[in-house]
Amino acid sequence: MSKQAFFSINPSTINPQEVGLSADGLTHINSVVQQFIESDQLAGAITIVARYGQVVHFQTSGMMDLPAKRPMREDAIFRIYSMTKPIAAVAVMLLYQEGKLGLDTPAAEYLPEFGKMRVVADPEADDVTLVEAKSQMTVRDLMRHTSGLPGANRYIAGQKGVDKLYRQAGLHQLDQCDLQQMVEQLGTVPLLYHPGTKWHYSISADVLGRLIEVVSSQGFDQFLADRIFKPLKMVDTDFYVPPEKVDRLVGMYGPHPEGGLHEIEAPQGGTGTHSKTSFIKPPKFLSAGGGLVSTATDFSRFCLMLSRKGELDGVRLLRAELVEQMTRNQLPQHLLPLDKQPKARYQGLGFGLGVSVRVQRTDWVSAAQLGEYGWLGGTSTEFWISPSDGLVAITLAQQMPFSDLSWSVKPIVYAAINQ
Repeated sequence: MSKQAFFSINPSTINPQEVGLSADGLTHINSVVQQFIESDQLAGAITIVARYGQVVHFQTSGMMDLPAKRPMREDAIFRIYSMTKPIAAVAVMLLYQEGKLGLDTPAAEYLPEFGKMRVVADPEADDVTLVEAKSQMTVRDLMRHTSGLPGANRYIAGQKGVDKLYRQAGLHQLDQCDLQQMVEQLGTVPLLYHPGTKWHYSISADVLGRLIEVVSSQGFDQFLADRIFKPLKMVDTDFYVPPEKVDRLVGMYGPHPEGGLHEIEAPQGGTGTHSKTSFIKPPKFLSAGGGLVSTATDFSRFCLMLSRKGELDGVRLLRAELVEQMTRNQLPQHLLPLDKQPKARYQGLGFGLGVSVRVQRTDWVSAAQLGEYGWLGGTSTEFWISPSDGLVAITLAQQMPFSDLSWSVKPIVYAAINQ
């Protein structure tokens, strides 16, 4: 079985048996997706499975535009939200590879706004008491969410004293900022925790976007385009969808109170009822935490580059050892498991540099291998890679709240392994 196959821009598949997967087993993916669609849990989806660099399953299902009854396209464009984070992490690793930054260097050496950060003595108190930080946040802290910076639930809806400080600083209106302004605002507010003492899913990833700008002397979007998207031929990945591609943007849906699905954001963008940006014009805020749109083919190329330890189609982005460092657990034992809901979903997971990493088997997917890594986006997009099995799997939908689709597909993929 070949482990050196190339992946073309146009999706194509081979016989799963050639890479030790059961073709019959993988057909169950289609059945599961169809069940989600017929029960009005999804409008449509794309599912992908690859092994040893060979794509064995690439399936479009359902609709990308329910009102217009437009079937899902292979080149459909999805809002990938937090699946932007691993791409930003690769960008940081590129600069690390070139010796332009250090992972354990204080972030303040590149972003002086963080030079005098203080910490809230009690994040849950109504009154704010500040103490000196026991240590400075590092670049590694930003990449693994141990920086002490707040997450969106705090500065958007939190009701404690520190949450009000975040809103007073304008953190609830980040779409009106550029990355420099965001970091300037963050430099005026306290941290929730001492850096390195707690895993807290946060705005850290967005700070990486500004870090990349400062270190590279390029705009974050331009750096990604030049250093990741062009080399990997990710031709449809960007922070917005240009006019000539808008008809490929998938509508976003959620459950209707009276049954069925309702439209949260129209396929052609519009204002919607959820997103603060329509993704049809260049945003001011280039979110490294969740700002990109992409296609199944584009994101497959990114995942295959990771699974091949930094190289794809003869183009090497990262040295193999840097991909291995990025995709192994970076958290000490006392910070496990990840403090994120739903608990069952994150049991057994640690965190690397921009991706979660399985460090313990659980009942959730008993076949999942130790060392499996990946991440998800809040509108029901997810990828995972199992290095020990040579597997890449991706599920893409546009559904809120987060769909169980990827959870249902994963055991099918593992069960299809026959050699």
